[in-house]
Amino acid sequence: MIRSMADSWKLKGTVFIACNCEYGCPCNFNAPPSHGNCEGGWTWHVNDGAFGDVPLSDLNFSIFVKWPGAIHEGKGEAVIFIDERADHRQREALATLIKGEVGGPWGVLAWTWPTIHGTKFVAYKLEENGIDGSVGVDGCFQFESTTIKNPVNGAEVHPAILLPEGLIVKRAELGSSKVFRLDDTMPMDHSGKYAAVGPFDYSGQVAPQPARA
Repeated sequence: MIRSMADSWKLKGTVFIACNCEYGCPCNFNAPPSHGNCEGGWTWHVNDGAFGDVPLSDLNFSIFVKWPGAIHEGKGEAVIFIDERADHRQREALATLIKGEVGGPWGVLAWTWPTIHGTKFVAYKLEENGIDGSVGVDGCFQFESTTIKNPVNGAEVHPAILLPEGLIVKRAELGSSKVFRLDDTMPMDHSGKYAAVGPFDYSGQVAPQPARA
């Protein structure tokens, strides 16, 4: 007996994070968001990944959400972007992950955005350069981060975060969003607010596949 797919998945890469909170984002420390609500999201660039026997390396995907309160209170609305270079099987694999059906951070968070304004397949432009990186999709969204500047003398500061129990990242560089703008279904512009960039390393089990002889 063999199965149609291997029984595990893994993703490693870099995640770009931005929201409307002030620098550092209190949500990282189980505190309420800076302004009572949360508007932001994540873009994952997969350096090395597979879902069963489906390769996912070098693909990108994003989730942006507007929550009326804190994330854990739910009732959010989301828009999802997936790299247009993904073939049919890769798109299905990423969709399964994003829905939270097989664990990872999405298994904890996906319920918080019950309203989804479609999944869109788009062409990404991405530059990995730590906190000075950028990612965007023409006509959809743009994110570019930079270092935080000392308000007195303008000097760059380089804070970082360590989150042993973190869902999205365990450690990340912290900065400011030079640009964070969503021009798509749910417009938002929170440039000059919280930004973070860090490595991610997720893994889990693929739901059992029907066996065949």
